[in-house]
Amino acid sequence: MLTPVPLLDAAQIARLPERAREVVEYRKSGLSLNHIQGCSLGCAYCIRHTYGLWDENQPVALMSDVEAVEVLVNHRYFQPHVTPIQVFNRATEPFLPKVRPHTFAVLEELDERELTNQVLVITRHQLKPYDIDRLNQLRHLKVTLLFTYSGIDNQDIEPYPSQVAADSLKLMSAPPYRKYRTILYWRPLVPGLNDTDQHLAAAYELSTHADATVFTGLFYRDQIADYYKANGIPEPYEGTARRKIVPETLEQRVLDTFSNSSALFRKTSCAVSYAHGLPDYNGHYGIRELCDICPLSQLELCAGAHRIPTGEDIHQVARVLPEADALQVVDISERAAVVSGLAVEQPRYFLQHALGFQVHDVSHPHHANRHGRADIGWKEAATK
Repeated sequence: MLTPVPLLDAAQIARLPERAREVVEYRKSGLSLNHIQGCSLGCAYCIRHTYGLWDENQPVALMSDVEAVEVLVNHRYFQPHVTPIQVFNRATEPFLPKVRPHTFAVLEELDERELTNQVLVITRHQLKPYDIDRLNQLRHLKVTLLFTYSGIDNQDIEPYPSQVAADSLKLMSAPPYRKYRTILYWRPLVPGLNDTDQHLAAAYELSTHADATVFTGLFYRDQIADYYKANGIPEPYEGTARRKIVPETLEQRVLDTFSNSSALFRKTSCAVSYAHGLPDYNGHYGIRELCDICPLSQLELCAGAHRIPTGEDIHQVARVLPEADALQVVDISERAAVVSGLAVEQPRYFLQHALGFQVHDVSHPHHANRHGRADIGWKEAATK
């Protein structure tokens, strides 16, 4: 198969940043495949800053699509029919004209293996009517298109207009019969930038076209803050954070705007699972304050799947991972299992998806009512 984007040779790959060479990486919403890297859209807040890939604005391939799928399905973290998968969500835009053939090649290769895993494809690009037909030909995968929309009109921050994603969401949601699902991925919400009443009302109207809506804030990491400063972009917050930032007052305004919505979610996995009529694969049900906006039908599904594991269950699942040799179970409650001894995040996500239950690291506690977000903008955090 000819590669529509240039295929790097071994010497070129060796010169890439270490994390860029890792084409499969576990993230909270799925095992992420990224053998195509480089994006021309130029969103200032892009996570590519943190991987040393920001200056790569033309897509290149580290391997063929067939090889990449082999790496994915043979990865120690991959579980057939269980592990959620993300395609090109870290280093490129999956529907850039040159990348689109790779996106479909990966989806079709996975589907031919009769895998039924959840597959998340996050995009802000222009989709076409023929994309509907091609996606509907997939027989096994549970595909969800998540349309990143912010409403930000500052071109220094977001050069590629949000209206494109809005139009694509409407196009792809319109068919009365479709096998894939659509999500309004309303992000990043940033106070003073895209949180006026008009912005919120526009997002609510757009949400009526989607199967579900997720709202979330900004990943404001050190590398992104450095870019903002170097380019004279107003800094949205005084400090950076490990987690996404959604101030308390902004969340409440979103909830007020969407008070008549029955499909608004705080977490990506909740929205994706709801859209497919399945319980949340990240097992958030134990964290009850997350669920106060969920429809009753989804609560019932998640309640029926909620199983609190024992320490032995956790160690049994972890035994296949060499990097989990030092794992210690610190606590288990109805909310989550708390563990220590994991040097990196990725094995924790493996445990979480294998168990369908929240697994937290004792070093990064989740505070009640903050929904796994940064402390910035929360009154309780300010008093500590």
